[in-house]
Amino acid sequence: MQILDAGGNAADAAVACAAVLGLVEPTSTGLGGDCFCLFHEASTGEVHALNGSGRAPAGLTLELALDGTDGAEEWDRKGVHAATVPGTAAGWEDSLARFGRMDLAAVLGPAIALAEGGTPITPVIARAWESQEELLRERNGGEGAGCALLVEGRAPRAGEAWRNPDLARVMRDLAEGGSRSFYEGFAGGAIARALEERGGAMTAADLAGHRSTHEPPISARYGDATAWECRPNGQGLTALMALRILEGAGTGELPARSAAWVHRVLEALRLAFADARARIADPALAEVPVEALLSEEYIASRRELIAEDAAIELAVAGDFAGDLPGGSDTVYLCVVDEEGNACSFINSNYEGFGTGIVPAGCGFSLQNRGAGFSLEAGHPNVLAGGKRPYHTIMPGMLTDAEGLLGPFGVMGGWNQPQGHVQVLLHALERGLDPQSALDEPRFSIYGDPPNGEVWIEEGFALEAMTELAQMGHPMRPAAGPARNHVVGKGQMILRERETGTWWAGSDGRADGCAMAQ
Repeated sequence: MQILDAGGNAADAAVACAAVLGLVEPTSTGLGGDCFCLFHEASTGEVHALNGSGRAPAGLTLELALDGTDGAEEWDRKGVHAATVPGTAAGWEDSLARFGRMDLAAVLGPAIALAEGGTPITPVIARAWESQEELLRERNGGEGAGCALLVEGRAPRAGEAWRNPDLARVMRDLAEGGSRSFYEGFAGGAIARALEERGGAMTAADLAGHRSTHEPPISARYGDATAWECRPNGQGLTALMALRILEGAGTGELPARSAAWVHRVLEALRLAFADARARIADPALAEVPVEALLSEEYIASRRELIAEDAAIELAVAGDFAGDLPGGSDTVYLCVVDEEGNACSFINSNYEGFGTGIVPAGCGFSLQNRGAGFSLEAGHPNVLAGGKRPYHTIMPGMLTDAEGLLGPFGVMGGWNQPQGHVQVLLHALERGLDPQSALDEPRFSIYGDPPNGEVWIEEGFALEAMTELAQMGHPMRPAAGPARNHVVGKGQMILRERETGTWWAGSDGRADGCAMAQ
């Protein structure tokens, strides 16, 4: 809000917020991770995309990654070879350069001030931090080590002021010298040394060579609206395929919490995931047939597989079913400014603190996005040097014939496309405002889509859950703290079509909030 008051636009405000979250929620995000952005440009009505994800070290091979193990089952998914080049610094800079109107120094100013002066930690973040104390100690010198992300060897407690002078120094370097100073300066050198000391393959050249990419977003119609997502290597394609399957499946005619409605949405998601997990990869190094997968002919063939009263026994696609991990910790945020620009922004370390490795003097941990690669030779998403992995994080945007409808996102690993679809169905089919759409109970094939267990929140009738189980869906109740993790947390801003009023919603399952000027 300070950035908007100072004359910044939606992109400036989004990057400022992402930077602050890297300080106060390092359990999920930060300069050691990646980011993606969708930006609606009010002056042209166009939606643009930025891919701020990093690549595996050029010298990393499947053989090297598996060296010393008995195969993929023993691979350390949070180990040194799971660290990919952190794309966030360049992603922030490039988002501002392409979409914003303020410089890095102004936008990073609030985060730097908080890092130096201190800010309290919330109970939710404190619990997540405490659960990863051992990882941080083990990856950074053992018991009693002065890890920069611990306070005297422990996580900060709820309400305790958290300061991070190391992170403030790195952000100052970034603000003054741009992303090249990050990748080729102090931070880049510290990252390369930290990984080399632990037997990693990343070099200074890998860091210096990193660049964000600007790629046209992909989209799909649903009724009179269009949903926009980033292209692969992100998994936004999954949500678009499911929406296209559902558009002709009559979901709008069914009660939203009925077994029939859940069954139809689940089946569309399962079919979309089967294709996504088989084919999504880095399009620079593998063929990803996005247009073919979204074509009417192919979508119709997938839709025909949905039965009225029975689950597909095994949803498959292509030659590879894949076995990618799904758990993640991420922050999503969105902004609409007074001119009608909108920024949908997502930033993540992947699993908590990622690898847990904290480069000396930097104040952030390195992500473990390499865990998103397949370890199966021949798979389109197989681990390879210089390659971007399958990425779970995905910002969303919605438009109609009049222009911007609004940005949206739902965090949580495999849950993200499932959350996108459910929230959009509630908004578009039922006309719910953003807060109501987010508050609706959700379900998620969280652990292993397309054919894993279905976690379903309280709010669905027991009769509906029983009926779904009888159809062949393996149901599991999502209650207590677990539900917040498995069904994700979202944010959404939408234009109310009749009045033109902007509505904002923030998921009650998390710490977020909705604010307006």
